[in-house]
Amino acid sequence: MCPTMSSARASKKRKQPVLAPPESDSEEELVYDTASDGDDEEEGRQQELESEDEDEEVEEGSEDDDEEDEDDDEEDDDESEEDEEEEEEVKETAKKEKKGKKKESEEVKEIVKEEKKEKKKEKEEGKEEKKVKKKSEGSGILSNKLFSELPISELTANAIREMNYTHLTQIQARSIPHLLEGKDVMGAAKTGSGKTLAFLIPAIELLYHLRFSPRNGTGVIVVCPTRELAIQTHNVAKELMKNHSQTLGYVIGGNNRRSEADQLAKGVNLLVATPGRLLDHLQNTKSFIYKRLKCLVIDEADRILEQNFEEDMKQIFKRLPQNRQTVLFSATQTPEVEKFAKLSFEKNEESKEKPVYVGVDDDNTKATVEGLQQGYCVISSEKRFLVLYAFLKKKQNKKVMVFFSSCNSVKFHSELLNFLGIKCEDIHGKQKQQKRTTTFFNFCKAEKGILLCTNVAARGLDIPDVDYIVQYDPPDEPKDYIHRVGRTARGDKGKGNALLFLLPEELKFLIYLKAARVTLTEYEFNQKNVPNLQSHLEKIVSDNYFLNQSAKDAYRSYVLAYDSHSMKDIFNVHQLDLQKVAASFCFRNPPKVNLDLESSAAKHRKKMRRLDGGKRHGINASNPYGRKDKDGGDKRQFARF
Repeated sequence: MCPTMSSARASKKRKQPVLAPPESDSEEELVYDTASDGDDEEEGRQQELESEDEDEEVEEGSEDDDEEDEDDDEEDDDESEEDEEEEEEVKETAKKEKKGKKKESEEVKEIVKEEKKEKKKEKEEGKEEKKVKKKSEGSGILSNKLFSELPISELTANAIREMNYTHLTQIQARSIPHLLEGKDVMGAAKTGSGKTLAFLIPAIELLYHLRFSPRNGTGVIVVCPTRELAIQTHNVAKELMKNHSQTLGYVIGGNNRRSEADQLAKGVNLLVATPGRLLDHLQNTKSFIYKRLKCLVIDEADRILEQNFEEDMKQIFKRLPQNRQTVLFSATQTPEVEKFAKLSFEKNEESKEKPVYVGVDDDNTKATVEGLQQGYCVISSEKRFLVLYAFLKKKQNKKVMVFFSSCNSVKFHSELLNFLGIKCEDIHGKQKQQKRTTTFFNFCKAEKGILLCTNVAARGLDIPDVDYIVQYDPPDEPKDYIHRVGRTARGDKGKGNALLFLLPEELKFLIYLKAARVTLTEYEFNQKNVPNLQSHLEKIVSDNYFLNQSAKDAYRSYVLAYDSHSMKDIFNVHQLDLQKVAASFCFRNPPKVNLDLESSAAKHRKKMRRLDGGKRHGINASNPYGRKDKDGGDKRQFARF
């Protein structure tokens, strides 16, 4: 109820007694009353009028109140609608705010992602800068110099581009500029560092600029220590020369000499050769034109000396023109190599310019490449083959090379492993050249496989993606170890593993390896993984006549090779337990073979006395790699038995 209506009704109730006053008995009171009646009537009329006015006002007030109530209701409805609209607006604004926040959060996330990407890019750029710095400092395999920056012909540049080479290696960056200027160079670098391209590119450029043709004969000769390395060098040169008109060929032992002579008669501008066959053609092939020779390259000079080619090389130097450029590359620098280098460069007495020495590994603390994981395993003689069998059985999906000390040992282990179901190939010096070449290139092309070999495959060969190098028989000297493991982890970013088998009494060899900047980690072989097959293997070899004969030859060759080892203080044949050694060749007892160890040991002692100062193996602080005999004799571990 409205407060105006309630007040009007209350006032109406109060004025009702005035309209009907009570009666009086006295006259005075009556006179008074009559006299006052007029006034009362007037007052009553006035009061009635006022009451009517009040009633009207009350009615008007009620109507106004009703109108106000209606207005209030309408206002309430409007307010509720406005409230709903406000709520909707609030919701919409909240949604918009949420969307805005989502957008902001997404934008923030994107910004964070971009910042992370930028940081990654900065890190990568920093790494690249570090790599470039390392390269510029000569600490890595690759340099920061591009092949496109070399002043070479477009024909050679296109061939290099097609071979997917962009950056020069350290040895290439330091030697190629000197070679292009016609200077004599003596280079030293680790295996797998790109020495082949370092001398082939300048040699091809020399022939190109001199406009050599077949009628001019041979302008460049590259001498390699092994047949396989000569073939491989020839193949690399073939790729580089495919846009040139100059001719290319190779002469190696084991090939048909007459067909080689016919090829030389037609004119071979760039000739790759092994020392013995080259000297043969220089002496006996009259149609061989070499008087215009401009450059002689000697690759793997230390290996050439090891294989008794020093006398052949002296004869070759005498027959070749003196006015020539001479290039000599080697993976290790020994006193013998230095003497050989002096002999090689003694051609121009009138020339005052000395040969340029390029050594990229002189300041390195390691003699092997960075990507190579090296280790050794100490195993007693009777367990050696069982461990090798278990290892190769696990690694059949990898690319593995296993080195042995003799041809007979390679032959026997290849036959036995294939008999046991482990497929493997073999390369050794007793094979015909065609067989060796076919096996070598098949293994190069294969993604996986096992190759058993002697040191014939240890030097210079570029076999791609070799995962493991296993040295079943220890090398003769630290430098032989370095060249063996050089078959893996080749080139930039190359990775590989090397495992050396040692007897407990051979651990002193690690000291000499450390002196030659080679550090190995010991690998413990779990004996549980070694199968107990000894009695089974002994039965197989005893029952199979051909395997038995092959095992006897391998056993004899192993013992003789061990006896001929140059490091007698470590590899002493008289410390070998022949019973255990025989077990490693699957014999229950040592076979009856003529070893004649006393006479061979006496010969070795006489030979050792002829060495410098009577030193046993010539290994010391100034010469950690070991020495060769002065007379060029090499009847040591890797001689053919």
